[in-house]
Formats: sequence, C-alpha cells, structure tokens
Amino acid sequence: MNHIFLLAAGGTGGHLFPAESLAGELKRRGHRVELVTDDRALNYGGAFPADAIHTVSAATPTGGGLVAKLKAAITLGRGTLEAMLLIRRVKPACVVGFGGYPTVPPMLAARFLGVCSVLHEQNAVIGRANRFLASGVTAIATGFPTLSGAGASLLAKARTTGNPVRPSVLEAAQIPYPSFEGDRLRILVTGGSQGARVMSDVVPTAISLLPRDVQTRLVIVQQARGEDESRVRAAYEQMGLAVEVAAFFKDLPMRIAQAHLVIARAGASTVSELAVIGRPAILVPFPHALDQDQAANAAQLQASGAVEVIDQRQFDPAWLAAALGRAAFASEGLTQRAGAAKDAGVANATERLADLVERVAAGEEIAR
Repeated sequence: MNHIFLLAAGGTGGHLFPAESLAGELKRRGHRVELVTDDRALNYGGAFPADAIHTVSAATPTGGGLVAKLKAAITLGRGTLEAMLLIRRVKPACVVGFGGYPTVPPMLAARFLGVCSVLHEQNAVIGRANRFLASGVTAIATGFPTLSGAGASLLAKARTTGNPVRPSVLEAAQIPYPSFEGDRLRILVTGGSQGARVMSDVVPTAISLLPRDVQTRLVIVQQARGEDESRVRAAYEQMGLAVEVAAFFKDLPMRIAQAHLVIARAGASTVSELAVIGRPAILVPFPHALDQDQAANAAQLQASGAVEVIDQRQFDPAWLAAALGRAAFASEGLTQRAGAAKDAGVANATERLADLVERVAAGEEIAR
C-alpha cells in the first residue's frame, strides 16, 4: 500500500542529507514524500526529491536572554499551529523527523493530532531537540548502536538503523582502498560543511615540521574556510608543495575514497561516510558542543580500530607531525584500518530506516 510521508528536517545539511536519502528510497518504493523545513534549509533543498516542500516557523530557544527565549517559544508555537494545518491538509501516514529545532513544530503537531511518527537521531548522544520530542514519538531510529542521554523508556522504542548516506557516498564506497603507487600518501583534510579553523591553523604547520623526504611524498587535498583559504595555500607554496585547497568540495565522498588517510571533525555524517567508504582517519571532535556529540560519534568508530581520536587541546602541529610521520611508513597498518572502517559501516542504513518507517505507518509491532 502506498502512503504519504511527511519528512521534517532543516537548519543544516547534516540533518537534511539523511532525509534526502530516505525520501529517495521511499519514492522508489512508490510512496509520496513531502518535506517540511524552515527557510534556512532551502539553500540545501533545491534538489530534494520531494513531491512538495513546505516551510513552517521555527527558532532555537537556547542561548540569549529571557526575551530571546520567549520570542523563540512564541515562534515555535506559531510553527506548530502551521504544521497542524499542514498535516490536516496533507494527511501523512507518518511524520519522520531528523533533529534540530526546525523539526519541533511538525513533530509536536503530529503528536497533538495522533499521527504516528519516527525520530531519527544521527549522533551517538541524543540531541536536545530530539530529547524534547522523543517521549511523544512512536519509534526512534538511531545512527549508532548506542544512544547516550536517553533513559530506559526511550531506549525501549529505539531501533538501530544507521545513518542514511547519499548516493554519491555509496558510489564512492565501491572504490577500493588506493594503492600506495609511487610511495605516495594521499591525505584529505576537511572540517565538515562549515569548515574548521583549527585545521587551517594546525595542518600546514605540522607538514612544515616533517622531513623533506616525507613532505614530498604527500598528496594533500585540504578544505579551508573562505577566510583561511589564501593563507593555507600560501603556507604550502612556501614549502614548495603543490596542494589542492578549496573552501568546499562538491565531490567530497569521491575525495574521501581517493585518500589513504582523512583528517576531519567527527560529525555524524562524516563518521558514517568514512565507515561506509572505508577509510582510516584522524578525528578531532568539535570541543564546544554542549552534548559532546562529536566525541561520542568518534568513540564509536575508534572502537573498531579504524581511527585515531585526538582532543582539540592536544591537536597541535608537533602531535600531528608525529602522527603523519608514522602514517607515512605504515601502509599495511592503514590498509588494515581501512578494512576495519568498512566493517563498521552500515551501507544499507537508508533501506533499514525506510523499512522501519513503513512498519510504523502500517501499525506493525516494531521488532528489536
């Protein structure tokens, strides 16, 4: 039986990309899919495979003073009323939320109207918005096998699906781990969709500390924020190294596949893509997150032996130079770590999430 599914996602690509993957799978199964989001997400959603895209009012009620919190609460209340009208008009069989405060109005509206719902938590720690919503949903899909911050009642309705990844990631996952042709070591440096200044501050200086015979073996591709791009490029040019530097790579999954070693943040999407593609990494979790979600995500992959995790306070040029010096002469170890990453990946997470959503919509018992 074909259904209408309403997906709620927004704010960042990290929330929208898994929703995009699920939407494509549900449409392949013959369902109608509509997206509800906020204005910020429209920058990402131009190619979203939805039959219709709706926006509702949303705001983040954290940070700022009492007046700012009150305004945010009023905005969320208005968005919930808008979402209730939308749900009554669309009549979805199920509402699926992907985290972040833009999902609060539609998920609350589904609860008030008695419409079944599924919440997808990408991180290994349940986020604040999802924690607020979780008691009222039918099922919780988790990106990792463990979910910190969730009590027994929430864990009872949690099912591990993995994090859906984009088709470009699945395509990149078909590429074997590269050979060390010419004794080259291919390194990709990325700070996630928003970039990370620490990578621009630390990585070029670390490379400068390496012996010249190691430097010349490196093939480096580095993402640097727009304001850092010129100084990063200049630093490598001063060393006489030809390095590809850009603020954004549209083909990042392919860049991951071409790398022997990745240096990155530890967002849920990054960790999941590294595992599905199967590449070893040095992960530097973002240190200022209230829930320390990136540290928890990194720990999941670290347990497989695929990645090194370093606290940003210890991530300095001397530490990284030593780590890269070891990696330059450890091709066998890197190959083994690539295999460990691949073993930890969940390549069929989109199908597993779609199965769960269909079962919830059908009113079936959700098996553990």
